[in-house]
Amino acid sequence: MPKVLLKTLVAHCDKILRTAKIKDFDGAANGLQAENRGTVSRIAATVDASLATVKRAIAARADLLIVHHGLFWSVRQPWTGKHYELFRLLVENNLAVYSSHLPLDFHPKLGNNVILCVALGLKNLHPFLLKEGQYYGLQSRAGILRSVLASRLHRATGEEPLIIPGGSETCERIGVITGGAGDFLRNAAGEGVDTFITGEGPHWTYALAEELGINVLYGGHYATETFGVKALATALSRRFHLPWTFIDYPTGL
Repeated sequence: MPKVLLKTLVAHCDKILRTAKIKDFDGAANGLQAENRGTVSRIAATVDASLATVKRAIAARADLLIVHHGLFWSVRQPWTGKHYELFRLLVENNLAVYSSHLPLDFHPKLGNNVILCVALGLKNLHPFLLKEGQYYGLQSRAGILRSVLASRLHRATGEEPLIIPGGSETCERIGVITGGAGDFLRNAAGEGVDTFITGEGPHWTYALAEELGINVLYGGHYATETFGVKALATALSRRFHLPWTFIDYPTGL
């Protein structure tokens, strides 16, 4: 079985994802989050780094786990109880963890945003929703019935979307940000879209969408963010001739 240096894989990912150049939320810690003993022979990919997915990666005999939501969003100390169990499993089973949040969302080919847009049949994509000097999503002009767009989203994610029918039945200008971007609803409407697709949002966005006259399609935070880790793992597998597997561990959220 081929082996590749971990540092080679990390350097490649950091370069193509522009990890050092993209601002992210506190706690994201993009890049290598846990080392192994230096080589990789099998890759696993999953959305969330957790005790459950780490156990499944170990069962799949992976020595590198690629994730979208990494290990350090919340406090991981002291290293006792389940925290200790997680880190013990990583060390004892030689499992490295590489995490990419917004850099993977934003990538023009491997990103969650672009892959979901393609799956929805959206074309002529343009940057969408500028915040703090960077665009968080993509937008497209189209004439698609809201019901048809919802069916496409269902087919793309495998989950029935939650629909807030605040706007017209025909979607003319559609904005897409995967994950939990419901808080950005007012920003999205301010950029002129009549339909906003994301993963999840707060309860109050239902009334706000009606007031703003905008359709909102919530496709699920997890379900809209499986695309990027799969695409990145596939790209690494092809370049470095390494086997990979996807660990599907849906949260239903």
